[in-house]
Amino acid sequence: MPTENDIVLIHFEDQPLGFARIEKILPDSKPDWYHVKLLMLQVPLQVVTWILRDRYILGDEFTMNGKRMRLERIVCPDNAPDGDDLHDSPPGKPPTPANGKATVISLKDKLKR
Repeated sequence: MPTENDIVLIHFEDQPLGFARIEKILPDSKPDWYHVKLLMLQVPLQVVTWILRDRYILGDEFTMNGKRMRLERIVCPDNAPDGDDLHDSPPGKPPTPANGKATVISLKDKLKR
């Protein structure tokens, strides 16, 4: 089940609509219903709270104003391309390019000037 801080894709009428991060899931007074606080990942940022059954949080289809909606938990794939050819590095060390000729530029040092 998606939990707090998970990213979900919101489907509207079988079409992907946008992404949101689950901020809080609080129980409602009715059994198996929850208040789900979502941070809509759009510009400008918006926070909404939807009252959903547990099965809707799990991905079952539901309706809002007669329109079909669905939440899909997003998981980063292990083999997701990151745009450049970097080697895995030990924790605390920046990744280095495959050719081994990396230059690390500290933005922190640049901002001190």
